[in-house]
Amino acid sequence: MYNPPAFVLAEKADIHALMRACRIANFVTATRDGPQATPLPVFLDESEGEYGTLYAHLARANPQWQAAPIGDGLAIFMGPDAYVTPSWYASKAEHGRVVPTWNYETVQASGPVEFFDDPERLLDVVTRLTDLHEKDRADAWAVGDAPAPFVAAQLRGIVGLRMPIARLAGKRKMSQNRNETDRAGVRAGLSAEGHDAIAQLIP
Repeated sequence: MYNPPAFVLAEKADIHALMRACRIANFVTATRDGPQATPLPVFLDESEGEYGTLYAHLARANPQWQAAPIGDGLAIFMGPDAYVTPSWYASKAEHGRVVPTWNYETVQASGPVEFFDDPERLLDVVTRLTDLHEKDRADAWAVGDAPAPFVAAQLRGIVGLRMPIARLAGKRKMSQNRNETDRAGVRAGLSAEGHDAIAQLIP
């Protein structure tokens, strides 16, 4: 990922926080038949390895897991993003040397890919994913709420994914390369268009 110094998200804690906030990633592998990609809900186990380990599952009918990866896999997390018009820059009125851009946050994690179909490991993955998304709900659903034979049948229809992260890169492109007056204009413009969450990320 091209990542100029002004936009580098350097702290592992900040990168992990963005990954947890996104929760879904585009999982990409290179294969002999070309690149393959699947959007997957994932969870990050920070206790495994230097950068953590990603877990997810794919449908057994998905051909991506059946095609041997060439090299490492890549998980792409996209955070908030928004178009930035040059009209928001004070410098537009001063000299006019401005162009449109896009503000965004993203993380790219890569590492060796392991697919598995052991029922106990699959049950652990789906349980942890479910708990992650259900834990704050008033009427939280749990995997154990479904009949055991039904869960076992569902597990036979998926394949697990484990990817220990070997390389991790975070990028926060939020107008850091503009002067303070231009950044103030971007904050105001984004807020006016309903992008308050992104506006608050402008330094």
